[in-house]
Order: sequence, then C-alpha cells, then structure tokens
Amino acid sequence: MNELLANAAQRASRYLEDISTRSVAPSKEAVARLAALNIPLQTESLSPDLVLQELDDLVSPATITIAGPRFFGFVMGGSLPVALAADWLTSAWDQNTGLYNITPGTSYLEKVALDWLLDILGLPRQCAGAFVTGTTVAHFTALAAARHAVLANAGWNVEADGLFGAPPISVLVGAEAHPTLFKAIGMLGLGRNRVVRVPVDGQGRMRVDALPPLSGPTIICTQAGNVNTGAFDPTREIVERAKKVEAWVHVDGAFGLWARVAPSRAHLAEGIDTADSWATDAHKWLSVPYDSGVAFVRNGDALRAAMAITAEYLPTVSEHRNPSDFTPELSRRARGVDIWAALRSLGRSGISEMVERNCRQARRLAEGLAAAGHRGLNDVVLNQVLVSFGDPGTTNRVIKGIQDEGTCWCGGTVWQGQTAMRISVCSWATTDADIEKSLEAIIRVAGKGG
Repeated sequence: MNELLANAAQRASRYLEDISTRSVAPSKEAVARLAALNIPLQTESLSPDLVLQELDDLVSPATITIAGPRFFGFVMGGSLPVALAADWLTSAWDQNTGLYNITPGTSYLEKVALDWLLDILGLPRQCAGAFVTGTTVAHFTALAAARHAVLANAGWNVEADGLFGAPPISVLVGAEAHPTLFKAIGMLGLGRNRVVRVPVDGQGRMRVDALPPLSGPTIICTQAGNVNTGAFDPTREIVERAKKVEAWVHVDGAFGLWARVAPSRAHLAEGIDTADSWATDAHKWLSVPYDSGVAFVRNGDALRAAMAITAEYLPTVSEHRNPSDFTPELSRRARGVDIWAALRSLGRSGISEMVERNCRQARRLAEGLAAAGHRGLNDVVLNQVLVSFGDPGTTNRVIKGIQDEGTCWCGGTVWQGQTAMRISVCSWATTDADIEKSLEAIIRVAGKGG
C-alpha cells in the first residue's frame, strides 16, 4: 500500500510540475491514444502499479490543464495544493459522511467549515447548509427547501403529498439565468417551460421594473455573477418586492458570491444577504478539487423537511448535526474537508487577495485587448471578459486559434446576439506574468488573419 500510494503521489507531482509549461489543451495525438483504453476487460488481475502506469501514460497527456494558471474557460479554478492534499487524505479516510454518530470527525469538520463560510461570505449565521457536488445540486437542494416553504405557506405538504393537486408555484428567473438553474427546476417537477423569464438590461441584470405582479406560492431566482458578463441582479430590490407576498428569493452565486470577500467588489453583492437561499461552487474561486458545491438556506427547518430521512437501522438521533439531514445523498463524500483546508490555509486575507487579484487580472486582459483594437462587450466588473474580434467568423477563428496554439485556453459564447471570446480568470495559480503571456498570445493569434 505504501509503495503504491508513493507511486501515485510521484506521478501526480510530476503532472503538476509540468502543468505551467505544457500546452493547455492536449495534443490530437494524445487524445487519439485514448483508444488504447477501449479493450475488453481481462480475466486475470493486473498489478496495481501497472494500472497506475496505464492511467498516467494514456490519460495524463490527454487532459486539459484546468489545474494550471492559464485556463480561462467556464469559470473553473485549479486546486490549491493544501486542498488537493486534504482531498487525498479524505479519500484515505473513506468516511461515508452522512451521520454524526458514525463519522464524527468529518461531520464535525463540515460544521466548522460551514460556519466559516457563512462568516466570510456575510450570510445569516443561522443558515443551514449542504456540501454537495456543485451549483447544479446546490440549486436543487436550496430550491427543494423553497418548494417546501412556499407550499407549506399555502397549506400543502409537498414531501408527503407530492405535486399532484398542489397549488401551482410561480418561478421567475432572469432572461440570462444559467442552464443549471433550469435543470434543477426541471428535476424538482416545477417545469422548465413554466418558468417566467424576466427581461434584463444591457449587462444581463434582471430588471426590477419588468417583474410581473406577484401572488401565490412564488420563487424568484436571482443571479450574482452573470456567466458572460459577471453582472449582478439587484437582489435587495427584488427581495423587497418578494417579501410583500411571502415569495422565496434564491441566489445563483456560483462564482459571484465570492465577490463578498473582496473589498473592492463587495458592493456588487450588496443586499444579497437578504435573500432566502444561495448556491455556490467551492471548486471555482475557493480552488478546491472537483467536485464541490454548497447550498445555504436561511430556514433550516425547510431544508431539513425537504432532505432528512430516517430508518430503523440508521443512528440518526444525535445532538450534533447530521450532514444527511441537509443533502440529497445519504451516502456521500466528506466534501467539506477540502473546503476547511482551503479556508484554514488561506485565511481571510488570502481569500480576499485571490479574488482581488483575479479581478484585477481580468481588467488587465480587457484593457490590453482594447488597446490592441479589439472590442470589449461587457463592463468588466468582476472576472469575466467578453471580447469581439470583428464578425462572428473572425471571432470564432481567433477562439479556435488560441485553443490550438496552447498558451492559454478561452472559450466562446453568443451573448445578446454577439459572438464573443469569453475569458474567465478564476485560478489561485494565475500570476500577472501568465496574464501578460496570454495577452500577447491572443493578440498574436488575432493578428494572423484568416
């Protein structure tokens, strides 16, 4: 066992040592070699060392360097070294962290991590929380609590009686809400096509003046950090409207919620703490390994009602917090350990510096591209940059060119009818030198012509 784990650690270390110098995207040859994995399962056992070697030889070269400093796609952050190490230790512990009486160590640690998150994010300290896979499941978890609460207000027990015959729930979202929100809404039986899409302004922010009249069981989903522009919905004003009819306000804060830890950006998220629930990712700006999301719910009783289970063989009675009372899963990994390690290592100042630095770096990219004659499409208020290189064909050529060139990786999008390169700066590892190197590469690729 010791030799095998040392082998794995050596291979992982070598992968990370080379990550800043290799091409961000894998070569076509490396991807083609993956076909060697597509073989019938053998009859006899194989040496664990040979299994690791096969993984490393065939899969490592075919990975995209999300963990590296110049991956600017999809708002993905790399893993902090301490969070990666804690993740390895968590796997060694192999704790099924659902019930405190069975796994007290990791259950207790998750409660500490939750309290720290509520503190640094400035959310109500009485909130309940759930450590889940990502924002999609965080939406599902928080909106299940919302569904419970708004129907309970109407005299309906949705967990017992389901949605058949229940009072209808109105769900309102901004016109540029993220697709994961619709996935969660669909899984909850609230109907993707029944959602009311509220018009947005020129930066993708929900317009309060465009909200329809509110009545009956209602859930409003706002956005903290538009996935294209980084813009924030005016959540406080929306909450003020919602509270008049006991509507529930949920915040999609997958990455934007972390603006609250940065002094120069906290104003963007002003008033978000007045909402009822929030969803965010820790594998974005907190830089822990995949997968790691968090749901926060002001009304802990509503979350517990939506999620808790019991059975004769389960030791669910405890004076301590049972994680499974707040999550969709009973069997679950102790995801909060990685979060605890990242928070403990960085401290308040480290987290703030990381977010501030990435926002400054995003602005530098936007200014450098503008100075080179390329048109920015959004107000760079956070870490998102949209840039056009002319017509859609030219812009798409530059996006493909930079992905193939390998210095950095940026994705494409179509936002409010405009084709753009989308740059998301979200990694603890990104230095100012990485930004300058990437800026030079983008400008060079854009200047090559068709």
